[in-house]
Amino acid sequence: MADRDGNSFLWFLAGLGVGAAVGVLYAPRSGDETREVLRSKAEEGREKVRREARRAREHAEDWVDRGRDVLNQQKEQFRSAYEAGRQAYRETTAPESEEPKSV
Repeated sequence: MADRDGNSFLWFLAGLGVGAAVGVLYAPRSGDETREVLRSKAEEGREKVRREARRAREHAEDWVDRGRDVLNQQKEQFRSAYEAGRQAYRETTAPESEEPKSV
């Protein structure tokens, strides 16, 4: 099976090369014009990648900020529950005062 996959990949590469060669031969522009178009398309692609990377970084920063906020809220809730538990424990285990409590 691996031999068949490798063979298919070689045929794909061969077809890619033939397609590129035919495309260059039948190109409606001169070499200089074609290179200029390719250069401008590459620049457009580079700018798009930069924009998308910038947007992805902003989204990641938003997620980090949200995660930090949730973590801080959870820590605060845990701290409050812990303190309430400590206080309840102290109240139940503290020696009773000399005055009797009225019930």
